[in-house]
Amino acid sequence: QVQLVESGGGLVQPGGSLRLSCAASGIMFRLAAMGWYRQAPGKQRDLVAGITRTGSTNYAGSVKGRFTISKDNAKNTVYLQMNSLKPEDTAVYYCNIATGDTFKPLATWGQGTQVTVRS
Repeated sequence: QVQLVESGGGLVQPGGSLRLSCAASGIMFRLAAMGWYRQAPGKQRDLVAGITRTGSTNYAGSVKGRFTISKDNAKNTVYLQMNSLKPEDTAVYYCNIATGDTFKPLATWGQGTQVTVRS
């Protein structure tokens, strides 16, 4: 059974940084593509960043140059380093196993981690 546990969210001022972590179990993690997604109140859940099993990355235009996704196969964990945070980055962030060029999510969602950016 796939389990995804996100952590690392919090309240941060604009311009600040956070690093999110997602621990995955129940999958062959080293063979998995992974994605980070976010959902702001009243909006749909969208892809923020994806990483293939070979380490290729893809970013939403709004976060390119500020966010970095990485994957530690030894720890079965995917990270999202978020720098230069803006109020519009406020959302619940989720990770998931992903497939295809669009990093379509595959598994049941975890609980997510709340990121709030405000002064």
